[in-house]
Amino acid sequence: MTPSSITILVVDNEPEHAQIVAYGLSKVGYVTEIATSGEEAIEKITAGYYDVIFTDLIMEGVDGFGVLNCARESLPNCAVIIMTGHGSVPSAVSAMQQGAFNYLLKPLDLKQLRAVAEKAAESASLKRTNLELQTRLDEKFGFEKLVGNSPEMVAIVEKLRRVSPTNSTVLIQGATGTGKELIAQAIHQNSPRKNKPFVGLNCAALSDNLLESELFGHVKGAFTGAIADRMGKIEYANGGTLFLDEVGDMPMATQIKLLRVLEESEITRVGSNTPIKVNVRLISATNRDLTDAIEAGTFRSDLYHRLKVVSIRLPALVERHGDIPVLIDHFIRVFCEKHGKEVRGMTAAARKYLLQYDYPGNVRQLRNIIESMVVMDYDGLLNVDDLPEELDELVSPEERAEAEKEAADELKRFQNAHSAPTAPPPAAVSTSPNPNPEEPSRVICLPNEPTQGAATPIGPLAPFIGKTMDELEREFLRETLAHTNGNREEAAAMLGISERTLYRKIKEGK
Repeated sequence: MTPSSITILVVDNEPEHAQIVAYGLSKVGYVTEIATSGEEAIEKITAGYYDVIFTDLIMEGVDGFGVLNCARESLPNCAVIIMTGHGSVPSAVSAMQQGAFNYLLKPLDLKQLRAVAEKAAESASLKRTNLELQTRLDEKFGFEKLVGNSPEMVAIVEKLRRVSPTNSTVLIQGATGTGKELIAQAIHQNSPRKNKPFVGLNCAALSDNLLESELFGHVKGAFTGAIADRMGKIEYANGGTLFLDEVGDMPMATQIKLLRVLEESEITRVGSNTPIKVNVRLISATNRDLTDAIEAGTFRSDLYHRLKVVSIRLPALVERHGDIPVLIDHFIRVFCEKHGKEVRGMTAAARKYLLQYDYPGNVRQLRNIIESMVVMDYDGLLNVDDLPEELDELVSPEERAEAEKEAADELKRFQNAHSAPTAPPPAAVSTSPNPNPEEPSRVICLPNEPTQGAATPIGPLAPFIGKTMDELEREFLRETLAHTNGNREEAAAMLGISERTLYRKIKEGK
C-alpha cells in the first residue's frame, strides 16, 4: 500500500477548513477530494470510490451521521473518521458505535491527522483484501479464482458450495464475458469428480454434423473422412464433467440424442449401433433465454428441464459494480506477476474512469483492459495514459483532457511526496465564524516545511553522428524526463508539446 493508491474524501461545510485538511494529507502523497456539504458528499460517495472519508459531524442538511450511513451502504470497505469539537464528544462516541473508524477533536493536529489517515488507509486496504480472500474462498474449497464481494457474488458462491458436491446437472446463464466456464470449472474442482477429466465444448463453434461427431464420436467409415474410430467428448469425459457452452445453439437432432444420454447414461457413436455406457456430469451454459427458444420451437422443453436441475444466473459486471475495485486490484497483481512488471498502484483518475464504464464485455473486458494497462505502463503507476484505445472513444475530448489533467496532478503529488516537500501555505488558517455554538473555532496548524531545491541542469546529449532521427528523439525525451525527475507534465511543457503527444511518443519509443 502506498499513499498514492489511497483516495480520501474530506467533507466539511467550511471550505477553508476542508482545503487545509486536504492539503495536509496530499502533502504525504494521498489523493484527496473535497465536499463542502453532506449532500455533495453523498453524491460523490454513490458515484465514486474512496478508501477513507474525513467528515465534519455537525453540518446543515445532511450531517456526519448521514455521510457515515451512506458510506457504510455504498462503500463497505471505506474507513470513516468523524471530526468534531469538544462539545460533541458523546455524538462522536455514538458515531463510533455506528461504524466510524475513529474521531478527531478540533482544532486538528497535523501529525495526528496523518497518523489516523495512515491507520485508516491500512484498515481499509486490509479489509478489502480480506473480503477478496473471503469471497474467493480458501483454495481448499476450489473457488480461488472467483473474485468479488458484492451480495450477488456472495449468493452465487454459497450456491456453488451446495451444488458442487452433488452429481446434479447445472445450467449457467449469463451474458458473454461473465465467467460461465470459470464457474463450471469451480464446480468440477470442488466435486468428487475433480480428479477426472473436465471436458469443454462450444456448441456454437461447430457445424451440425461436426458437433454430433465431437459429442458422440464415430466409427471408421461413418462418413467421408472418417478413416478411423474416434472417441467423442462425452465418452472422453467419462467419470468426470462435460461442459457444453452456448447449449442454446445446439441443433434439434443433437438435442434429442443428448436427452438420451441424460436419461439412459449411454451414447452411440455415429455410424454404430452399439451403445456405450457413460457416467458424466453435465454442466451447460448459455447467453440466451432458453424459454424464448422453447416458444420459438428451437429448443426442447424436456431437455431444458433436465439441464436446469440447478440454475445459476451470473449478473453482468454493471449489476455488481461494487466488485470492480476488487477485480482491478486482483488483475493488477495477476498480470504484474505474469509479465514481470512492477506497478505501485493506480491513480484515482484512472480508477474513477474505470468505475464509470459499463463494460459491455463484462469481467473478460475488464481483465483485458487491466492486462493492457500493465503491459503498456511506463512509470510503475497506472494512469489515464495507460488506458487502451478502445476506451479513448467513449468520452469527449473535453472529458479526456480533464481526466488527463487530474491524473497528471496526482502523479505530480506522488512524485512530490517522494522528494523534498514544497513550501506550505500559511502556518494556520482560521475559518469563517462558527455557525454551531457548541463547536470550537476550527483551526488546523501546519509546521513549516523546507522549500524544494532547484533542479539540476540538463546534461549534454550524446553524439548524434550515425544515429537516426527517431533515436535522437528518444534520447532527447529521456534527457528531458530525467531533468524533470519523471514529471511528464513539466517535460511536455518544456518540449512545447501536449501531454498526450508526449505519452504517445514514450509508448512508441519503448
